[in-house]
Order: sequence, then structure tokens, then C-alpha cells
Amino acid sequence: FEDAFDRIPSACQMDLQTAIQETQCALNLVLNNKFSQALDLLKPWWKHSMYHALGYSSILVMQATMTFEQKDIQTAIETIKQALQTCHRSDRELHISFLDNIHFIKGGIKIRTSYQIYKDCQNVLNLSQDKAEQSNLFKQFEGGVKLGIGSFNLMLSLLPQRILRLLEFIGFSGNRSFGLSQLREGATSQSLRSILSVLTLLFYNTYVSLILGTGEGNLVEAEALLEPYQEKYPKGSIILFYSARIATLRGNFEKVCSFRTCDVTFISNGRMCSKALNFYHSILRYVLQ
Repeated sequence: FEDAFDRIPSACQMDLQTAIQETQCALNLVLNNKFSQALDLLKPWWKHSMYHALGYSSILVMQATMTFEQKDIQTAIETIKQALQTCHRSDRELHISFLDNIHFIKGGIKIRTSYQIYKDCQNVLNLSQDKAEQSNLFKQFEGGVKLGIGSFNLMLSLLPQRILRLLEFIGFSGNRSFGLSQLREGATSQSLRSILSVLTLLFYNTYVSLILGTGEGNLVEAEALLEPYQEKYPKGSIILFYSARIATLRGNFEKVCSFRTCDVTFISNGRMCSKALNFYHSILRYVLQ
């Protein structure tokens, strides 16, 4: 995202390359806490362009998870439904490998559908390696496939073995090592989904592995993944949140409290993050007393 701009001139006709660039710019704005500007950038095309639909719905989902306001959650759900309609109208459905966000949320029978889509996309990816010539569109496609396949394998591997064996019988796979390797490759792919792969790995290393007691949390990896984003987005609410989480797991509560000096934009856009930081600050005050 080093080359991402905050603004791109409007086009009278939206092509795939421009759509990817604008969505990447919107994500850059989000990581700088400019949620409104990001939505404004994507809104004119989100009902016509599948990548704008991806960005617009994903931003609203992130906003809903950070505020936990019922109206934000409902808005995100309605937007996802509209985004699906936009995607179904597209004649480039193979390239729409971002269905991970949408199908994970819809759940149910859609999970198998999206999983099969990713397997098909992975087959296409394997067959196209010698012809891709590392074009930007190929990198975007590759990043999406690695995010989806990696997330599915990691998620399914966390299920109890008895359930996992049943799912494997009907066509699913839950290889944790393979899932993590795909996410790591996706995190370094320099594609639109790189940050999504990073956030998935951060969530696994700082929450899931601890809550489920797998004992595989890797704080060294989490710090390495976060470092470049800390330099580029020093006041980003999502980045600050994970920085504080890692510092907490390290037992560095004084460093955690330094994050409470973040700007007002962070507090207003990340209510749950703010509550977490205040909780950490309370712990430090108790320890110091």
C-alpha cells in the first residue's frame, strides 16, 4: 500500500484496473481513520463495480464490528446483500475471489458454495502460474485465493476432530499448517487483500490461539506483520488496537497506556478498541497502586 493514493480522479467508465486502484485507495483511507472519505470514494460505483462493492461493504462491516451499534450492523447486512447482487451481475465472477467476507457472514449453505469457488480458483491459479507474468491483475487474483483458502483451512482446523472428520468426508479440508502458510503468502503478496491476510493472522495469533488453547500463538510473527503498518499508519485505530493487544500479552502495560493518547478520530471510530484500551489502563493503575 506504499503507492496508494488518498484520491484518484473520477472516471466516466469503470474498468477493472481502476476499480482495484480506487478500492485500494479507500482501504488506505480506512487505515488512516478516514472512514467517511473512503465510503464517499466508493459510493458512486458500489452498485455497479464488484470491487467497489467489496470495499464499500467491507468498510461498513469493519465499522459495525468496531461500534457494535445495531443500526451499523443492520446497515452492513443490507449492504452485503446489495453487494452480492452486484457481484452476480458481473461477467468476471472468477476474479471475484473476495467472496470470503460475504459468504462467511451469510453462513449456512453458502459456506460450501464459497469453499468450492476457492478450490476452483486455486486450480485455475495453479494452471496459470507459468502464463501469469506477474501482472497486477494476476497478483490481485492470487492474493484473494490465498486469503480465502488460508482462512477456510485455518477456520476448519479449529473445529473438534470428530466434526472435522465429518466435514472432510463431504469435501472440506482443515489443514492448519497449509492455511497459515497460505495466509502468510497472502500477507506478502502486495495485493488488495494483503492487509486482510495480515489482520486474519493477527487475530489468530493474539486471540484465537489463546482462547482455544492451541498454544500456537506467535507474538514474534504478529509484531513482524504489524511493524510496517505501524510506520505507515501510526494513528490508525485497527493498528493501534493490535499494537496494544500485543503489548498486553507481553505484559508491557505502560506501553499499552501510551496508546490512550490517540486522536479523537480513533476514539469515535473504534468504540470497542477504546474500551479495550481503557480496560488495559485500569489494569496498569491497579498494578502501580
